[in-house]
Amino acid sequence: MSLPPPDLRALKGRAALSNPAGRFDRQTVEAVDDGWYTEPLHDAVPTTVEPDHARGILQKNSSPDVPFDQSINPYRGCEHGCIYCYARPSHAYLGLSAGIDFETRLYYKVDAAGLLRAELARPGYVCRPVAIGANTDPYQPIEREYRVTRSVLEVLAQTRHPVTLITKSALILRDLDLLTDLARDDLVRVSVSITTLDSGTKRALEPRTASPQARLRAVRELAAAGIPTGVLVAPVIPAITDQEMEAILEAAVGAGATRAHYIVLRLPYEIKDLFRQWLGEHFPQRAGHVMSLIRSMRAGRDNDPRYGARMRGSGPIADLLSTRFRIACQRLGIDTSRSDAGQRTDCFRAPGKSSAQFELGF
Repeated sequence: MSLPPPDLRALKGRAALSNPAGRFDRQTVEAVDDGWYTEPLHDAVPTTVEPDHARGILQKNSSPDVPFDQSINPYRGCEHGCIYCYARPSHAYLGLSAGIDFETRLYYKVDAAGLLRAELARPGYVCRPVAIGANTDPYQPIEREYRVTRSVLEVLAQTRHPVTLITKSALILRDLDLLTDLARDDLVRVSVSITTLDSGTKRALEPRTASPQARLRAVRELAAAGIPTGVLVAPVIPAITDQEMEAILEAAVGAGATRAHYIVLRLPYEIKDLFRQWLGEHFPQRAGHVMSLIRSMRAGRDNDPRYGARMRGSGPIADLLSTRFRIACQRLGIDTSRSDAGQRTDCFRAPGKSSAQFELGF
């Protein structure tokens, strides 16, 4: 069970302003000033990292509006702390909060490389591109030390398995050697997520992510190394970031991006309340207008979970965003097909088989 902070206030390097109880918690705790001793308020919350002893590493996807069939999430929770992150509610399954807990109580997959080898070696395994970063960022700050994402990429490179990566971090450049190797056989696609080009807005929305300039540099260096690189304009937040759509696409193309997609802000479960708190702190005079625009794209609700509508929204404003994106991509010559479209699967060799066996056709 998570204890909420006594008041709503910005903490250093954190986006969430509270730590509400998870939706599966049977008990909640409310801080009350009884006139006696009060715990001192802190300006920061430390990050803790614990092992996650998962039994498997590959997760299957059957959602018709998600462009991948299987994914790998090296971490649970994300220190990037993006206030809008749709993965926040998943912390409730750990008995933790989608608020501060999600940003500060992190878990890494123990022996991710070994788990992946075992799953790829199964007799019935069918090779299909695997997405990394669809839930939490595989290159969040703790990856520098734990190197889980690197270990997974090493297995995929050894087995010549296709992969797509999504990140907001320039740390991906550390793995340029593996990505370049995979790119030689057309086995990798990278998407760099860019929400805004304004550093101030970035710090409020995504406090511990790379700067917009660093992300564009990552696009430039990845593209220069021959790695197919695109940009994900996400989330598009009406009256906060939507006016930057064309500028982000132009900057990305200038850096070498050849592919682009966008996603409209989603507010499932606890995120709607966390986002409202965030709006009241950072955009108090605009908060009501922003939520009104969001509801106009979500069938009058804070969130519309329907397949086909949850990523793009519906209604006149959503249609306008779709038209703007399409026209900008046509003008700039950007591909908008699935990120894993055309990736090879014929190079795959299951772990445990020697190269000599493959050369002999066994």
